[in-house]
Amino acid sequence: MEANVGKTDKMIRIAAGLFLLSLAFVGPQTPWGFIGLAPLATAFINFCPAYKLLGFNTLGK
Repeated sequence: MEANVGKTDKMIRIAAGLFLLSLAFVGPQTPWGFIGLAPLATAFINFCPAYKLLGFNTLGK
């Protein structure tokens, strides 16, 4: 797995992931909020499988 997630992309993924995950505990409190784990995971491992399939790379190499 070659890193393909850049710094700005990573920050956006962390913010979106935390927001979505918070929906599982506050607000509507539905299990759909756990979908926020996906952007958090891709941010912390610096790899997005969808980017690999589509040929994107925000790392800026």
